[in-house]
Amino acid sequence: MAMKVRKKALVLKSEDAVSLPQSKAAPVPAKKERRALRLAKATNVAFSLEPEVRARFAAEARAEGMELGHYLQKVLENHLLASAVAGDPLADRICAKRAVIDRIVALAQKLDQAGKFDEHFVLTVMKTAARDGSFMALYHTAIGAADTGEISKDLARNQRPINQQLGRLIRKSVGAKGMKTDAGRVARAQVTGEIISSYTLLTKPG
Repeated sequence: MAMKVRKKALVLKSEDAVSLPQSKAAPVPAKKERRALRLAKATNVAFSLEPEVRARFAAEARAEGMELGHYLQKVLENHLLASAVAGDPLADRICAKRAVIDRIVALAQKLDQAGKFDEHFVLTVMKTAARDGSFMALYHTAIGAADTGEISKDLARNQRPINQQLGRLIRKSVGAKGMKTDAGRVARAQVTGEIISSYTLLTKPG
């Protein structure tokens, strides 16, 4: 396993940006076609909420210990699950993703209590989880690789959003925060040969 640390600026996203899959646009001429293809690959949909609606959702999110964006995503996914038919691949992926999240959070807390926390804690949690065959079966389903158990170049793109979400939840579940460089930027590390390719270095207050 090769690993190196790199620096990356912290990127703040609107809390009202909800991740939803986008359908591909039909072919259109030249520049418009290229722009349409870029938009089709986007994973964020931004929409406005009335202040009272946003405040209500924010309160519900806090009550469940969730970030607003994650909570809104869960609300929308619940709607899809409620209307899904048996064997719906999308519903299966959503259910698998939720199971992956629950197991990662529980594992992070267990490892933290066992004194395993250090700056590479995100990597420690993900490597430990990856050694469990039942976890990997859920993970493959969550990213759409359940049929083959192999992560192709196309499916690798599906890893990015869920891995980023898992990293945030690992950090939050143990009360950690991202380390900063001397320049005030988020300190990150890159790794090869694991189910994640990069992660934020962590520290705990005090």
